[in-house]
Amino acid sequence: MYETEREVIEILKRNKIEVVSTLPCEKISALLRLVAREEAFCHVGLNREENGVGISAGVYLAGGRPAMIIQSTGLGNSINAIMSLTVTYGLPLPIIASWRGVYKENIEAQVPFGMALPNVLDALSLKYTLIEDSSQMESVEEAIQDAFAHERPHIALISPKTWESEDIIKETAGLRQRSSRTFVYERERKEPEMTRYDAIRIITEYLSDEAVIANIGVPSKELYAAKDRDLNFYMLGSLGQASPVGFGVSLKSKRETMVLDGDGSLLMSNILPVVADKKPENLSIVCLDNGTWGSTGDQPTPSYVDMELKAISAGIENTRGVNTEEELRFALERLYEEAGPRFLHVVVKPGNVEVEDIKLKAEQIKRRFTKAVISDLIV
Repeated sequence: MYETEREVIEILKRNKIEVVSTLPCEKISALLRLVAREEAFCHVGLNREENGVGISAGVYLAGGRPAMIIQSTGLGNSINAIMSLTVTYGLPLPIIASWRGVYKENIEAQVPFGMALPNVLDALSLKYTLIEDSSQMESVEEAIQDAFAHERPHIALISPKTWESEDIIKETAGLRQRSSRTFVYERERKEPEMTRYDAIRIITEYLSDEAVIANIGVPSKELYAAKDRDLNFYMLGSLGQASPVGFGVSLKSKRETMVLDGDGSLLMSNILPVVADKKPENLSIVCLDNGTWGSTGDQPTPSYVDMELKAISAGIENTRGVNTEEELRFALERLYEEAGPRFLHVVVKPGNVEVEDIKLKAEQIKRRFTKAVISDLIV
């Protein structure tokens, strides 16, 4: 039973895939169950496909080998992240995609994008392979090898016909039940004293061997101006993917990993429940919360969300909120007293500081960061 699915598992293992990010599709439910049970992989269950792009980027930047298994509609959700992160930095990303809308499709909404998908991929010059049935499964291995050999995305679009001969057994035994939690949250709200740049400069005073991933736009430029270092990864695009990238780094590397993220970015990505689920002990997410879309003109975010409470409700237990320089320094001095994941909510003033542009190309950022992360045998 499930011979084709098991063949895919063996292909992943032969190619030393270490982290597999997935989001469900009923056509590949048996494959996803096998992936989740396979001890050779770290399995990450997603709630947004583009977060898998960020996680995979972080895994590779830390010296690992990632892959994604998703539904083809998820490629539509992920296009910007694939182009502005994976393609821009030259990162390998093998994607096994259940190709919906083209074969015995019962859901009308799957058809328009599914039928157009090869043309969409052609227009973006994204490498892909069509797999029509189980006799072509060797093409999955070729797609994985091509992705790593050429440091690019390669998508294996697999028709549902491939799994047609299998009798899918719906399993409910052993499913994890959601646990109940009770918590009390109290926090005094104060007017922010620091700008984001003030906070970033203070944070850099406490950095030693941490890998740091900075949110796109002005936050990356501010980190570059405050303290450029090889262990800094500057996001040039892909809003919402800073924390997924940092999360991916923390899954592969034993090095302490810090993300300088923003409230808008974190609201967009919804990565916090995934982080809470996997519990990486070496990950700290610093939310520099100015209540605006800081890099695009300081337009207010649509509604105010208490980001520390959001982290707590997502399941992150080690959180702290700060409003002043004194509180920030106190938190940073004690940051590593407890294991991660840690969430530090820093409320700052809106506004950007005029700083110089980052004088590094994406390829340079990637190469020097990866070399630094995997150095000193901290992997």
